Amino acid sequence: MGITNSNKELSAARINCNGSFQVRLSLTAAPDIVTNPTDIVLILDRSGSMAGSALANLKNGAKAFIDIISEATGGAQDGQIGSGSRIGIVSFASTAVQDTQLITSVDDLKAAVDALSADGNTNHADAFTKASALLAPPSTNAKVMVMFTDGNTTAGPNPSPIAEAARAAGVVIYAIGLSGSDGVDVSALEDWASKPASAYVAVTPDDAELEEIFADLARNISKPGATNIVITDKISPCFMIMSVSMPTKGTASLLDNTSVQWKIDELGVSQSEGAVLEFTVRHIGPCSGTVEVNESITYSDTEGNVVNFPSPELDVDCDIVVQPEHCPKPVELSVDGCEDSVHFDAGDLGMESMGRIVQLDVRLRNVCPRKRVALGVLLTEVDQEGNEYKRGLKTMTIPAHTRETCRDVNVRNIKFVLPEDLDVSGSPCSICNARNFKARFIAHYIDNDFDCCDLML
Repeated sequence: MGITNSNKELSAARINCNGSFQVRLSLTAAPDIVTNPTDIVLILDRSGSMAGSALANLKNGAKAFIDIISEATGGAQDGQIGSGSRIGIVSFASTAVQDTQLITSVDDLKAAVDALSADGNTNHADAFTKASALLAPPSTNAKVMVMFTDGNTTAGPNPSPIAEAARAAGVVIYAIGLSGSDGVDVSALEDWASKPASAYVAVTPDDAELEEIFADLARNISKPGATNIVITDKISPCFMIMSVSMPTKGTASLLDNTSVQWKIDELGVSQSEGAVLEFTVRHIGPCSGTVEVNESITYSDTEGNVVNFPSPELDVDCDIVVQPEHCPKPVELSVDGCEDSVHFDAGDLGMESMGRIVQLDVRLRNVCPRKRVALGVLLTEVDQEGNEYKRGLKTMTIPAHTRETCRDVNVRNIKFVLPEDLDVSGSPCSICNARNFKARFIAHYIDNDFDCCDLML
């Protein structure tokens, strides 16, 4: 069957600045369907929420699955599933129906899929029961269920014990979820599916992707197990790999602070099996907000399996930083060899770039969402007697942030130019003198919901 599933998961959806989390890579492979004949039951959700494009795309996906299995087993020319493998169709809504037995006719299978119509509730327990009954007769074939659903259980008993009994009987269960308007319980899919669940569960919010998901699964089921696997995972430079755990199969090593390589000699050659690698990652900045963890991840094996890992995102919760002023752009000049002096016209020079510069940072505490802040900064210079002399006033608008709660906002790089001829330390001719200053800050919200005399400006 080749690589039947692959996944990359994070142990957390949100971390603080410089926080850590676990990355989990999982891979599943199974033997060639030709040398390992397989009975497959497609369990298809036809509840009312599937009406419209979801059901149409599900039908296309199921028929693509049937075609790929037929071609892989040598039956493409005569319209049959070959090499001893068979496919059955079970569909479900308020109750489940065995639309076909385990058969080999491609036309009969596709006709059963085309006949599906959407109506009713969602009874997963009856669906697993009817599928288990199809696989119950004694057979040396491998047994696979592919459960597709777009919603939560709304009819019948708890399906988990039935799925568990099927797995205990040697049935491999894949679960495909469509997170449509009614949602889908991903934890339930993971409970029903074979383990590790991360390698046997696929969820998509877009029904247009269903055909490709079914096709990918069929292509992987029809390939042989994989050998000489090499996976190289390079994470974003916003993070650093702290440690790598021993994988459940194969070996793993750090290539550098952001790259780990996982090698497996063989996987799924004689039976379906999964492998998992976990490693610990820490945020090192400077990025914050929603950050993509992957920079790249590559896969190769001797059989040429095509494997795509997802690219998970993480919300990095750092202080909000605002820089209202940018640093001046430098002017480039050079002095040739053996020249004692050089004359260079630097062009126009803005007043803000002259003199000694004081740069201030300030943290605004507990700024509420969606409210701009007016910030004023007053700078004075203090002489030896404690008298203060005005040296500057700056006012600026701090943009509103959109976080869910009130947050601290760091305002950086507020610059004041202080010419030396204003020095009140006692020696205005030297920049080596210590100069003493006082800074005062005023801040208040610009946006508010107060109306005075029914007048809003």
